[in-house]
Amino acid sequence: MIRVLTSGAVVNFALVILGATVGIFLKKGIPERIQQTLMYSVALCVLFIGIKGLFEDSINVLIIIISTAVGAVIGELLNLDRLTNKFGQTIENKLSKNGESKIAEGFVSATLLFCVGAMTVVGCIDSGISGDNATLYTKSLIDLISSAVLASTFGFGVLLSCFSVLIIEGTLTLFAAALQPILSTAVISHISVIGSMLIIALSFNMLGITKIKIMNIIPAVFIPIILCNFM
Repeated sequence: MIRVLTSGAVVNFALVILGATVGIFLKKGIPERIQQTLMYSVALCVLFIGIKGLFEDSINVLIIIISTAVGAVIGELLNLDRLTNKFGQTIENKLSKNGESKIAEGFVSATLLFCVGAMTVVGCIDSGISGDNATLYTKSLIDLISSAVLASTFGFGVLLSCFSVLIIEGTLTLFAAALQPILSTAVISHISVIGSMLIIALSFNMLGITKIKIMNIIPAVFIPIILCNFM
């Protein structure tokens, strides 16, 4: 049963490995200016995906505001951004041979791109509730391309993000199965909108417009599970 529920996460895990491996091998063959343009292109696609995910029916704006605020406070108290970066830096210190490595940045950027957003949340919920992995399979194909592009710039850190994909998507899928009775259409819609907002913030970071600590806002994604039952 668990194997069926998490098969979408496993496929996503495998395709991120494949894409990142291709990107790492292509790294030396792609001029820096082309890498930068590809990164901007991916960022614009991420922005499009985020904006598209904002348009959900029957959204209570108050739930979005409260969820984001409460989630940000929780994230700041836990300092998830620091913990994530510290983990990436630890890996970088152990594996990097020079001071120009982007392992930590690649790991964080790829983890956020692959694990936060409407497709991740809705895909895991579909997989957990009905065993339908179609959304996660579609997302896996997108991540295959994105991981190759990201790895050509950031290198090994993007490959490490495959474990984030497996753990986060696998966990969300199993949670969705366990929490099925309270995951109403309204809950799913609000979670998707918040995830899409974070994807937009990520695209701004990728474009160099902002430096938002998105990891510290991630808890907001789960707050609607509680609020939608009272508002």
